[in-house]
Order: sequence, then structure tokens, then C-alpha cells
Amino acid sequence: MRIAPVFGLLALLAAPACAQDIGTLNPHPLPPLAHPEDPATPAKQLFGRKATPTDGESRVFGFYAKGCMAGGKALPIDGGAWQVMRLSRNRNWGQQQLIAFLERTATRLRDEGIWPGFLVGDMAQPRGGPMITGHASHQVGLDADIWMTPMPNRTLSRVEREEMSSTDVVRADGLAVDPSKWTPAHMAMLRFVASQPEVERIFVNAAIKKQICRDAKGDRSWLSKMRPMYEHNYHFHIRLACPAGQASCVHQDPTPAGDSCDASLDWWFKDSVLHPKPNPDYKPKPPITMAGLPADCRAVLNAP
Repeated sequence: MRIAPVFGLLALLAAPACAQDIGTLNPHPLPPLAHPEDPATPAKQLFGRKATPTDGESRVFGFYAKGCMAGGKALPIDGGAWQVMRLSRNRNWGQQQLIAFLERTATRLRDEGIWPGFLVGDMAQPRGGPMITGHASHQVGLDADIWMTPMPNRTLSRVEREEMSSTDVVRADGLAVDPSKWTPAHMAMLRFVASQPEVERIFVNAAIKKQICRDAKGDRSWLSKMRPMYEHNYHFHIRLACPAGQASCVHQDPTPAGDSCDASLDWWFKDSVLHPKPNPDYKPKPPITMAGLPADCRAVLNAP
């Protein structure tokens, strides 16, 4: 099922669309750009206005945080073991490999009694590329956010999909998981997903990584894929490896050897990291323009 093109073209320019920001039942298209051909136009403004994918096979161009995709496929908004959230964002697109992975993995988790189903957050835009709000990565159709809330045994309403929040499984002080929210099922589900060979990384809050380090028994090789990241207390972020045979996909460096349950994890719990002081000299990086993306992304952007 394809979402209507107007979905996702929201005029939410003033604030980032974080995982728990509510959506809308009445999305409005972004206004046309006065000079889209201007080389200084941020690429996110161009790709954020593309409501449909290009035709043809799925293909990656570039890196997870600097690229685009051709032939994007939509994850159906309803499946037996998944439901897509925040439909107004129109970000349930990805490489064919990602769509197949999510459908297969969610179904196996349900059938094996590990997790009842995925609530799927942001994946990618119809043609990938930088997003106006919310993410630095998710640009090539190989990333997907999965909520920490298990899918209920009913179809969620449109209002629920736009307005309900996921489960925050991290304690308020950020030092550990919340034992009233974190369950053995979360652990089993993450272990299953991380153990799949296509998975390159899974980003989680550092407190989740710490709990997993404590609880993991037996084979711990999958722990190297569990990477601590800011926030990610309501959802986890799946990143698949570059598809075989796609030389235009830029690989990420391998994860460090070992389980990473060491001093590198302790760093995340320093007070200066948990409660950083404002830096008055901080200047955000300028947004990526089309010149900063692979040359193929211009053809993707301009395709019918």
C-alpha cells in the first residue's frame, strides 16, 4: 500500500522531527522553492519534496549519512507482524533488501514467540537523501527505527499512529534501564535481530548496551553490533550492510573486535556526556548541498 504523496511533506521546518514527535492527520505540502536550481540550496529541501520513488530496481548511491537511493520500495503500512507509525512523514521507504529483512525478521520473531511484532518508525524518504527534520543518516534505504513498544494484537488507528508514544526503557538519570519497562523480551528480540548476518549495526541508548553486556550469556559475538548512541531510549536503529554487488554503496568501517563492554562504554556515563554544558562557540555545520552527494543523486532527484 502506497501512502498518498502529500504525506510526509510537512511544514515542520522549525524543529527536528524526533522519534516521539507527534504527527498530524492533516499534512500540508511544503511550498515550492523559489530557486531549486541554486547550487546553495540544501539537498534536504530538494529530497524532502519528492513524494514518490524512481522506477526500477533498488540501488544505493553513497553512504548512510551522505547519499540517496533509486527504486525505493515501500514497507506496507500493515503486516501480520508489523505496523508503520507516523504515516504523515512518508518515511516507510527503503531498499528492497531492507523491506524483505523487516518483513522476514518481524514474522520470525512473532512465530517463535520472541516478540509480537514491530512498530516501525522512520526508514527513508521515497528517494532517500538528507531529511529536512530528524536524521543525519537514513539516506540510502538501509536504516530503520523500531519502537521499543511491542505491536498490540489489533490494528492501530490513524490517530494512534500519529500521536501515541513509544516506551522509554531507560531510567530518568540515564545511568541504567528502567526495570519496570525493560523486559527479557527486549533482550531476546535485540539478540535475534543483531544475530542476523545482514545487520551491520544496531544503535541503542548506552544504558541498554550496558544492560545487555550484563545479561548476555553464551555467544557474545553479536554484542559488537550493539553500538551506544545518544537518545535511542524509545527505539533502536537497525542498519543493514551494503547489498552485495552494489559498488556505489559506501561501506561503513567494521565494528571493533570484542563485545565493546569496556572503557569505551564507560565514557557514555560520564557526567560531562550525560549533562553536556552549552558551548557558546558551537556553530552547526552547513547543510549538505547536491555537490556534497554522489553525482548519481542528481539523476535520482530529477528522474520522473
